[in-house]
Amino acid sequence: TGAIARVGLASLIFIAANAADGSNCEGRPHILDFQATLGRRREQFMKQQILFGAAYYDEYMPYDRLETDMEMMKAAGMNVIRIAESTWSTLEPEDGVFDFTYLDRMLKASRKHNINVIIGTPTYAIPPWLCKKYPDILAITKEGPGIYGHRQNMDITHPDYLFHAQRLIRRLMEHIISYDHIIGFQLDNETKSYGTSGPRVQTMFVSYLKEKYKTIETLNKSFGLAYWSNSMSTFDDFPNVLGTINGSLEGEFKKFQRVLVEQFLCWQSDIVREYINETQFITQNFDYDWRGYSFGLQPETDQFACAKAFSIAGVDIYHPSQDDLTGAEISFGGAIGRAISKKCRLTKSPVSNYLVLETQAQGNPAWLAYSGQLRMQAFSHLSSGADSVMYWHWHSIHNACETYWKGVLSHNLAENATYQEASQIGLELKKIGNKLLHLQKKCSVAIMVNNESLTGLSIFPMQEEFAFNDVVRWLYDEFYKLNIECDIIHSNEENLEQYQLVVLPALYSVSDEVLLRLQSYTANGGNLLATFKTAFTNSDLTVHSDNQPHLLTDCFGMTYDQFTIPKNVGLLSNLAGNGPAPMVTNWMELLIPSTAQVWANYRHQHFQKYAAMTHNKFGKGTATYLGCYFSSSFLNTVLRTLCNTINIPLTDYRFPIIKKSGINEAGNEIHYFFNYSNQRSEFHYDKKEGTVLLKGNQIKQGELIILEPWDFVIIESKNNFF
Repeated sequence: TGAIARVGLASLIFIAANAADGSNCEGRPHILDFQATLGRRREQFMKQQILFGAAYYDEYMPYDRLETDMEMMKAAGMNVIRIAESTWSTLEPEDGVFDFTYLDRMLKASRKHNINVIIGTPTYAIPPWLCKKYPDILAITKEGPGIYGHRQNMDITHPDYLFHAQRLIRRLMEHIISYDHIIGFQLDNETKSYGTSGPRVQTMFVSYLKEKYKTIETLNKSFGLAYWSNSMSTFDDFPNVLGTINGSLEGEFKKFQRVLVEQFLCWQSDIVREYINETQFITQNFDYDWRGYSFGLQPETDQFACAKAFSIAGVDIYHPSQDDLTGAEISFGGAIGRAISKKCRLTKSPVSNYLVLETQAQGNPAWLAYSGQLRMQAFSHLSSGADSVMYWHWHSIHNACETYWKGVLSHNLAENATYQEASQIGLELKKIGNKLLHLQKKCSVAIMVNNESLTGLSIFPMQEEFAFNDVVRWLYDEFYKLNIECDIIHSNEENLEQYQLVVLPALYSVSDEVLLRLQSYTANGGNLLATFKTAFTNSDLTVHSDNQPHLLTDCFGMTYDQFTIPKNVGLLSNLAGNGPAPMVTNWMELLIPSTAQVWANYRHQHFQKYAAMTHNKFGKGTATYLGCYFSSSFLNTVLRTLCNTINIPLTDYRFPIIKKSGINEAGNEIHYFFNYSNQRSEFHYDKKEGTVLLKGNQIKQGELIILEPWDFVIIESKNNFF
């Protein structure tokens, strides 16, 4: 367990875990002797392929049908299952009593049918006996003490939780090490801090603040704690942070909770790495801000920081369906997945880009796909660079809280329309999957995000139910409709020159270092697009005392010192043409240009003298600022104007036709064209001659493509478009 030890905070969090029962490690040299041989066998077993499959739980089935399920999966072209993540109480029904019966059944059956396996560490849902033994193992949150029953309800810093979690992980790893078809491990499940904020966490937070700010005077000044008499003369006076009215202190505690998640995942990774071979990967199924479906950047986990614990990122992407299927959530989720994987620091995985570890088959009752949509969704994931499509889950279960979160099979566990369409996907992946594997993408546009801005705008919201992720998706979705693929990057990204345009969506909290980097990027020929609320505070959520936007007023050629919530305010802009004036909603800043060109003013008796949108030449580059929020349709017009101004090429087709491109391992171009609509669509192919992959025929530039509703075409061309 020596690798677990970490300096500073981590040693405080996980010191108890280092005391795990040493007897769990007996026989380790014998286990390690397997690794070289197993690695070669595993690599041969897995080969290079798109991973296509589902989560599977033999223990949930109403009767024994394991062989039937394996045969059905194999017949559907599935080559991977994900198991074990939710089954602590099955694997350890009593304290120290381990039962791997179901696990062995699934592993033996899947090996027999040549189906790869991803094992999940089952630490996110604790068994009843563990809660009974340690009643305080449940997280104390802002809502009070937890009550057993729900998943993800424990305190991830609790020493006894960590002790038992480590013991289970080690027993699990030692038991399954000889299975040569286990290709990877998923740590925990959609991990967060779960709001843990009990007395131990409070004490740890104070230690964290001491380490970061050194003196109580520095802390008082940095956070403005003199306000309402909140300042302290000693760290010993530190109150329960849950009662704070200070936004900086609240934001720092949320940042600290994200650090707990980061350290927890690094701790698990260290344990699992003791057992695995270099041909196996370690991943996590990261999720997103949830609006009834996957919507934006996850607020409770710094996924970019957590990435160092993994060899590849996994994601769980759920989205609207039927008439509401646009592909935007799939594309946005994929951009996040690519971004996290670029930060992964473990040994290179045998797969690249990112994995879709969960997506919907039937899903919730509103998501039952139209004919053709399941197939379209699967290839939409691949078009964003995914190396897998895996469903949650194989079968619909017959009881418990997710009874109606339906899998590939319905409750009668028989073939149905979803299974038949999944089988078509499997057949097509066998036919062309190797040509779609490890798709590398090069985007000209990057959208910069960070959790600090998300947190800051949740503590100081512009409007109720109008948050950071709304601004991110406002911009991302319109680029998507214009068929401009975007990367998502963290604010600490240094290699900005690879992008023609960097977009700052309400980047509220950001360091001076980042702002100076953005200024230099623009001066040296880059193009910057920012919205309202950008560069407003430092990393402590303290508002800057100079002109807004901080350090970027010369870059944008304007400033402002007043803002308001708009009411009956429109826009006056030549960009609007002869159409009705776009209306301003949610937020507006009163811009005062200096060197900037005004692209829009406010249409209002009292605010018409102020600019609403500006565009400025700065050095060799340009900087455009959107001082207010307005309709998506007018944003589409603004973005088209900007792209034309800074020479980002636009295609002749728009949503519902969506084009996605990349380079495959053979160095050939892959172009996907999707029709996200109920109507037949026609357009002309705008790339060089290629091969229509599923049909095998040749297609020439300018040739007419006809797509039926919810259909797509994939074309491979030997000419590199980069």
